[in-house]
Amino acid sequence: MKNVNNYLEEILADGLKKAVFSDIREKGYPYWKITIIKKTKGFQAEKQTEKQVFHDNIEEEEILAYCLERLQEGFRQVNFWGEAYLYSLKVSKKGKLFFNRKRQEQEIKEHKEHNRQKNYLLPEGTVILPLVDMGVFTKEGKVVNSMYGKYRQINKFIEIIDDAVEKAGLSKLHIIDFGCGKSYLTFVVYYYLTEIKGLLVDMIGLDLKADVIEKCNAAAKKYHYKNLRFEVGDINGYETKEPVDMVITLHACDTATDYALFHAVRWEARMILSVPCCQHELCGQMESSRFSILTRYGIVKERTAALMTDAIRANLLEACGYRTQLLEFVDFSHTPKNILIRAVKANVLKKHREERKQEAKELIEEFGFQPTLWRLLEEQGLL
Repeated sequence: MKNVNNYLEEILADGLKKAVFSDIREKGYPYWKITIIKKTKGFQAEKQTEKQVFHDNIEEEEILAYCLERLQEGFRQVNFWGEAYLYSLKVSKKGKLFFNRKRQEQEIKEHKEHNRQKNYLLPEGTVILPLVDMGVFTKEGKVVNSMYGKYRQINKFIEIIDDAVEKAGLSKLHIIDFGCGKSYLTFVVYYYLTEIKGLLVDMIGLDLKADVIEKCNAAAKKYHYKNLRFEVGDINGYETKEPVDMVITLHACDTATDYALFHAVRWEARMILSVPCCQHELCGQMESSRFSILTRYGIVKERTAALMTDAIRANLLEACGYRTQLLEFVDFSHTPKNILIRAVKANVLKKHREERKQEAKELIEEFGFQPTLWRLLEEQGLL
């Protein structure tokens, strides 16, 4: 009878392209998922915790031992993509081994070394009209060479949304996109959730510019996105009577992000995705006699204040009952404003919420901050 090692040898002989380990054995195991991708030389493993992502580079001759160790110590299940077949390997709680193999319906293409992601959720070769109009895709659905960076960035954002939606387990979503601007990503998100995921989605994009909103509504009509509409409005004063499942805010300037997060909390939105921008508020307030080294140099003060802004926001969301992550959204080589806040409504223990609030309070008091989000939440009795 074959054992795990025998099956792994068979799979690797087929030419491993990708592997995804899931279903952790013990709650204390640090990683909830590990994804292995074939690179030009060797493999790269992406290890995901609740709040961070780590990477391992693995040599060809080490991959068998690496996979074997993951199954023996960390996970009960792994799915493999080979040259010719798809494989699944699962170990039951009683130690029984289940193995399945089926032929690939479509060949998995090798990416060049500069492409970080292998299987994009928005696959090349599919005509996605918003991406064509953005200049990312040609009319035939091919990625324009000069737009590969933007293509990877968009896919990364879709992956983050997909993960949140999968965990929420919803088949119907009401989404509000604050400060949607020209709405390129709004259209792509709507396309992915409806056309690829097959979900029922009602989505509203909000922006202050009437001419932009008019063009966005015309585009939604052109794409036949019947449940996607755009409205002129201010984030601060926007109201809705419908339950909100997801709030998106990309590059809402300075405290506009705080108002968007405040409304999301007030509406008890299940998911929040925010990429902050132009974070000036705390930089102008930042003073400390104990840590004057952080306020002495302008560029250090600016960047520290921006990081503290997002740290405080994340803690306040935790204090309001959200499991919150700060994720890297864009490589440092592109822009320093590369943090994405992802928060998911959860049953967070009261002790944990109070600890996160106290941490934020201590930082606020140390540097003399008066954060807008703290004030808004406190005034509404949400803290």
